[in-house]
Amino acid sequence: MTFTEGNLEIDIADAVGGRRFEDQHGLSHCMKAVDLVVELPDRYLYIELKDPQHPRATPKSRGEFIEELLSGRLDEALKYKHRYSFLYEWASGRADKPVDYLVLIALNTLDEAHLVTRTEALSRALPQRGPDGQPWQRDIVGGCGVFNLESWTRSFPDYPASRLVAPGQRDGGAR
Repeated sequence: MTFTEGNLEIDIADAVGGRRFEDQHGLSHCMKAVDLVVELPDRYLYIELKDPQHPRATPKSRGEFIEELLSGRLDEALKYKHRYSFLYEWASGRADKPVDYLVLIALNTLDEAHLVTRTEALSRALPQRGPDGQPWQRDIVGGCGVFNLESWTRSFPDYPASRLVAPGQRDGGAR
């Protein structure tokens, strides 16, 4: 299955099912949600896509995003997107497999040190363990990670991600 969000595309060949979730769950007035929910044979992937280098992004919006990322404010938003998405899927009877939460930030200047820092911060913000550090009877999140396009390709060679239009080019509204 191929998933497109803005100027980014991810191909997940072994997906059993999947859907754009953020703007289609019907409760956006009270629940933030991840962009994609992808079902694999053995787990779900909750995928959030951020593209501050989208061809239509302004320098101001790109700068604001980078500030939100570096300050840690983005971690808070990402935490709630996972939490509400999991709650929605659980209440709908679809949280019957482990869930991995993957965040792809298509920003060329995002280096390994920032990716590790953001992954660790997100991991601390999600309830991977229960009270007193004990395991949950059912995992709320199996694993999480923050990636740029390069690290995504390294980590998930079977799930290629790419830009539809290179930064700086105009997309002409096509697709």
